[in-house]
Amino acid sequence: MPASTAILTILAALLLGAMSPGPSFVIVARNAIGLSRGDGLATALGMGMGGVFFSGIALLGLYTLLATVEWLYVGLKIAGGVYLIYLASKIWRGAAKPLAFDAAQAASGNPRKSFWIGLSTQLSNPKTAVYYGSIFAALLPQHPPLWCYFALPPAIFAIEAGWYTIVALCFSSKRPREIYLQWKAWIDRIAASAVAALGLRLILNAHKVGI
Repeated sequence: MPASTAILTILAALLLGAMSPGPSFVIVARNAIGLSRGDGLATALGMGMGGVFFSGIALLGLYTLLATVEWLYVGLKIAGGVYLIYLASKIWRGAAKPLAFDAAQAASGNPRKSFWIGLSTQLSNPKTAVYYGSIFAALLPQHPPLWCYFALPPAIFAIEAGWYTIVALCFSSKRPREIYLQWKAWIDRIAASAVAALGLRLILNAHKVGI
């Protein structure tokens, strides 16, 4: 397979992976609705930077490393699961707190914090790391041309950040925000339960080294 075709196939596979529901989607949507559009966009940028990180280590042979060092993969799954459960607990504890959204609140948001939440959420999921590694191992030529190393990271950033930017823009519009404010406690608890379930699944399946 020519390198250019392999790169396009990798990017298509990663786009499908980004579009599948998961903790990243939940966090971006919640920040966009519950905080501000700026916070949602900052979270999306954090997801994009996480994709760049994973693409870099995938290019360096992450898949082979995790397949060889079983305890490292198990440790990543447990650590990622613990972080997701911690994040879910924070969302759950704040579910009952009223949130009066207005222009002043949007101006006083914390995009920097939202960026780091997006980045840490992306990096905490070892399934994402293994997905990247397996896609690269399956599709990238054994000796890719030099341009691949420079073209892939920005292209992957565009895919990850671009998709979650669309999510943030959709969920930060007026009607979704009104629905969120009306049903905040239930929505936050459902979101927290979804994130916690993903984290618990990672921990319970930590001993399974298959992808």
